[in-house]
Amino acid sequence: MKKEILKEAIPGLSKNAITVLEKRYLRRNIDGTVQEAPSDMFRRVAETIASADKKFDKDSDVQQLADTFYRMITNFEFLPNSPTLMNAGRELGQLSACFVLPVGDSMEDIFDAVKFTALIHKSGGGTGFSFSRLRPANDVVSSTTGISSGPLSFMRVFDIATETIKQGGTRRGANMGILRVDHPNIMDFIMCKADQKQLNNFNISVGLTEKFMQAVERDEEYDLINPRDKKVCNTLNARKVFQRIVKQAWENGEPGIIFLDRLNRDNPTPLVGEIESTNPCGEQPLLPYESCNLGSINLGKFVQDGAIDWKKLKEVVNNSVHFLDNVIEINNYPLQQIHDMTHSNRKIGLGVMGWADMLILLGIPYNSDEAVKLGKKIMKFINEEGHLASQELGKQRGSFPNFKGSIFDKKGAPPQRNATVTTIAPTGTISIISNASSGVEPLFAVSYIRTVMDKNVLVEVNPIFEKIAKERGFYSEALMKKIAEHGTVQDIPEVPADVRKVFVTAHDIEPEDHIQMQSAFQLYTDNAVSKTVNFPNSATIDDVEKVYMLAYETGCKGVTIYRDGSRDEQVLSTGKKEEQQAAVAAVPVEEDKKATKRDRPKALKGWTYQMQTGCGPLYVTVNEDSSGLFELFTTMGKAGGCAASQSEAIGRMVSLAWRSGIQARQVIKQLLGISCHCPSGFGDNRVLSCADAVAKAIQAHMVASGYDVNSETAKHERGACPECGGIVEHEGGCAVCHVCGYSECA
Repeated sequence: MKKEILKEAIPGLSKNAITVLEKRYLRRNIDGTVQEAPSDMFRRVAETIASADKKFDKDSDVQQLADTFYRMITNFEFLPNSPTLMNAGRELGQLSACFVLPVGDSMEDIFDAVKFTALIHKSGGGTGFSFSRLRPANDVVSSTTGISSGPLSFMRVFDIATETIKQGGTRRGANMGILRVDHPNIMDFIMCKADQKQLNNFNISVGLTEKFMQAVERDEEYDLINPRDKKVCNTLNARKVFQRIVKQAWENGEPGIIFLDRLNRDNPTPLVGEIESTNPCGEQPLLPYESCNLGSINLGKFVQDGAIDWKKLKEVVNNSVHFLDNVIEINNYPLQQIHDMTHSNRKIGLGVMGWADMLILLGIPYNSDEAVKLGKKIMKFINEEGHLASQELGKQRGSFPNFKGSIFDKKGAPPQRNATVTTIAPTGTISIISNASSGVEPLFAVSYIRTVMDKNVLVEVNPIFEKIAKERGFYSEALMKKIAEHGTVQDIPEVPADVRKVFVTAHDIEPEDHIQMQSAFQLYTDNAVSKTVNFPNSATIDDVEKVYMLAYETGCKGVTIYRDGSRDEQVLSTGKKEEQQAAVAAVPVEEDKKATKRDRPKALKGWTYQMQTGCGPLYVTVNEDSSGLFELFTTMGKAGGCAASQSEAIGRMVSLAWRSGIQARQVIKQLLGISCHCPSGFGDNRVLSCADAVAKAIQAHMVASGYDVNSETAKHERGACPECGGIVEHEGGCAVCHVCGYSECA
């Protein structure tokens, strides 16, 4: 199916949107050929979800409702979460993104949870867990007179299971792991992702309590509780624990923090159970076995002639609540327990995207008091109108079954169809489809450079900025490229001052501005707000601590931070500064000496390592001269083919790099973690690709030969989006490629 045809089907689809739809959403036949246009997909979704009305009213005009849903979606005023777009009206039929599973303190409960995780990931969902019920490492196991291996060892089991499961080529597995701050193994948990080779399929957050935060403020000791017998087993200094959390977050962005007592303060059904965990991005607190389907309103579509169209927004809120409630009826749940719990509480999560777009169209800087004030007003309106829509559905269809004893029942509220209505989720891929800014984030960049598969370099420009630049006469391709190289317009004098003022990016604003915006939206959101607080690389540990405390003081339910360049997999995304950093990284230690290629002697000593890859055994030979590593050869166990030629090419380039003075650790950093369609092995023996195998062979040689292996060598570095090489943006508590739609968080 030609892209020109796809583009004509829905006006306004960008090239990036078409790429993402083709790659991840559109129905394909068994040989991978696309079988539907975007209009077909949107019609399929609209008609499938509208059909649920027949369950409540046999005389309802389903076609009219389907047309309403279709217009709303194809106008990009609202989009549901990715599983609904992918699976509605198809055989799989699993439409929810968010699940939480219980992890009990027995071998049977733990491996039931592993099995259920596999089923959920297979269906395209992400899972959240609390490991707080598990007894600590080295604790007694009375049934076997042995000792417990603790939460972290079982987290690795879940991680390996997730790594093994393929999600139909559309969505990768993602998990949230939470441990209460009063668990005896909390310090090990805080440090568990310091080695970035571990738990790569998990986001982790520490579950903080109000009691703990009060102890932090007072610099007091607090109790660690053994979950097996609920007895105090130790004490720690709260401030030191908090500072360790902060330091690790400063190091690589994890762990995040979740304020557990706040989640349960707003738990709409406390008699049903206690909230222990959230979904992978932290915005959806759920009871064990609950799921939630999400959708987002594109706020940029509701600005007309410099003003907000409140009437139109109200209409879309009503239709969106109706849509999301219908999803609960149509959904094909992966487990009966999830079906039952979801139908009992009927939680939905209506959120927003395009917030930065709305502010720009209104001429309001993101980092202003006016923006924070408007954020509160917008979300208050959406939340109130959403609950009114849910009440109307409650009158027609009945309240959610667990209404009795709920917070609504205690307040004497009218029938309520849904236990929760609003959630601010990350909108990485659906915002690409909508050509909108993500969630409640500021713009990541006004312009950036994208390299497409044919190696052509394209300059991608924010469409609103491009329109303004052309209307006001300062547009030029040279200027757009200059902006892309800088990553911001703040230091570009060719851009008028009033335009620079409103086109602020994530790194143009202070971290405190991120928290103030998150807090503004949290004030009127039933569930939580997924957002990333961006820091410059120069930020200090104290800077991060101030933001964590500010999040606590301003009523946030959690916080995720990211300090630029703090993870090995950070993409050098915009600007010449990053190009210079990349160049410096490749230069040998002797800075002022021009690198010269060493000549090859007639005889060299070498070692050969066998690596098992998905394409068969790969033999990697490392040769040395008197100065050290000199050259590398590869031989595939299966002769010929693309894998063999690619491996030979890698060997030639590695040899050239070593002979030119590039350090081995730099070579390893470039190759380690590159993945292909056919990985091999499990755990520490897992080989993701031939390139990954070469890196691991070099590592093995350095260790065996007694080289001083820098700790950097062992770290996973992706360098770019692992699927397309595009820019990965840290936003919404996740990392997303806006070129192909890849997401670390499913």
